[in-house]
Amino acid sequence: MEVPKDQIATLLEHGLYNSAQMLGCFLVSSSAANAESAPHLKTESLVILGDSFFREREYRRAIHTYKQALQYYKMIPKQNMTSSRSSLSSNRSSSPNSCNGSVINENEVKFKIASSHCFLNENKAALVEMEGIPNKARNLAMNLLLGKLYRVSRHSRAAVAIYKECIRHCPYILEAITALAELGSTAKEIISLFPQTPNRSGRAPFDHTDSSRWLQRYVEAQCSMASNDYKGGLELFADLLQRFPNNTHLLLEMAKVEAIIGKNEEAIMNFEKARSIDPYIITYMDEYAMLLKLKSDYPKLNKLVHDLLNIDPARPEVFVALSVLWERKDEKKSLQYAEQSIRIDERHISGYIMKGNLLLTMKRAEAAVSAFRAAQELRPDIRSYQGLVHTYLALSKIKEALHASREAMKAMPQSAKALKLVGDVHAISSGGREKAKKFYESALRLEPGYLGAALALAELHVIDGRNGDAISLLERYLKDWADDSLHVKLAQVFAATNMLQEALSHYQAALRLNTQNEAAKRGLERLEKQMKGVDPDAPEEDEDNDVEDADGDQDETELL
Repeated sequence: MEVPKDQIATLLEHGLYNSAQMLGCFLVSSSAANAESAPHLKTESLVILGDSFFREREYRRAIHTYKQALQYYKMIPKQNMTSSRSSLSSNRSSSPNSCNGSVINENEVKFKIASSHCFLNENKAALVEMEGIPNKARNLAMNLLLGKLYRVSRHSRAAVAIYKECIRHCPYILEAITALAELGSTAKEIISLFPQTPNRSGRAPFDHTDSSRWLQRYVEAQCSMASNDYKGGLELFADLLQRFPNNTHLLLEMAKVEAIIGKNEEAIMNFEKARSIDPYIITYMDEYAMLLKLKSDYPKLNKLVHDLLNIDPARPEVFVALSVLWERKDEKKSLQYAEQSIRIDERHISGYIMKGNLLLTMKRAEAAVSAFRAAQELRPDIRSYQGLVHTYLALSKIKEALHASREAMKAMPQSAKALKLVGDVHAISSGGREKAKKFYESALRLEPGYLGAALALAELHVIDGRNGDAISLLERYLKDWADDSLHVKLAQVFAATNMLQEALSHYQAALRLNTQNEAAKRGLERLEKQMKGVDPDAPEEDEDNDVEDADGDQDETELL
């Protein structure tokens, strides 16, 4: 043959994809690879060229070329294929990317077409290709991709069956374990899939001794997280981290959950530890960005976004981080970034959470409901419930808000945040304040250090005129919480009680902790007026208008 196939295979193996692509064009157009006289050579040449496009991430060209190859494959007489296969069965490679055999593996080509569609976010087209591969012909990689596609397409039962097959084949596929946990499988069900005896393929049984007990603990941790038992999940991850110190995967998993449940300082510490071990991590870095924004640590947030853009600007986490960065500067641009993250990965939960919060801030509550619902369908956690409840309250849909908060409480019976959500809905009406108080108190009994419930309960005390109770409640948290919102609330209560000096010290403390706290800035401005004996609610135009009127009078006199 004029252009040797093995040379292109060598180029592909050495990662010289552009060179392989150029040489592949010669191979496909060679007279030896004539479609009529040698359809099998034409087919093989097109698959090799398709491989070079695939490796260069030119997925559209890869799909087009692979499909051409399959068309020519249908033209090969069956007798030729059979004899060709039998004569070459001894030296063919089983690799999906092998170019040494004279007849292509149709199922492997379909798998590459499906993978290309996935990279282009064309999941329906990918699923069609994958379903064209017979069950018995699918290998582990094919099953894993099919499981993901079924899950994206919301065919949960089919996804569970495929993921279980993956675990039976290899119990160490952690992403299959996580997927099964999130799809509702129990830890017991997942562990029962681990191979107990050698099977026909000679695969060794799973080792259930202490040396591999960690994997069972990992399964239990993921199932705890999926069932919203965050406390139990964190404890299991912490145990695993003792056995595998500096494990970035475990650090990130812990930090993500700590961020969800409001343990912000612990989450930031674990995110930063993970980044110190591996500064090129992108996974969950959008969650870290949200925490930095909550802390108003804009220098760190700026650097994080800059680093992420240099690592891989095409990842959805990077666009969520950009959205977080732009939120206070340009809400519309911030929303565009959040939406771009969802276009890249339609299962990216933090993209929907960010989008929902932005839409709520922009007074587009109906659209915010859709965003939070989308996040909830992917994986219901406390943030999507919080978003829904606050959005329904903004729309004055009290029944819907109450229903969503009760859903959260049912899904997370051990969550203080879920209890607080129900309290928030009751607190809206004067008749529901007593109920709200009970829910806030229950939340604090469940999680005594939950500052959000303490602030909400203090607000109820203030509304009922019990300022002393509010102050004593909040002061109990000062020892353990260096939090600007706590100081702001105390300052507001002191100011309402006419204890102006105490209010001043707490506003100043809040601004020392967070120089960007707008509530502290506004409160301090009001307080300074109060201390001067000026009514803080009086219109501010008196002095300025007097000056302007005097200037105007002078101008009129001069004109006359």
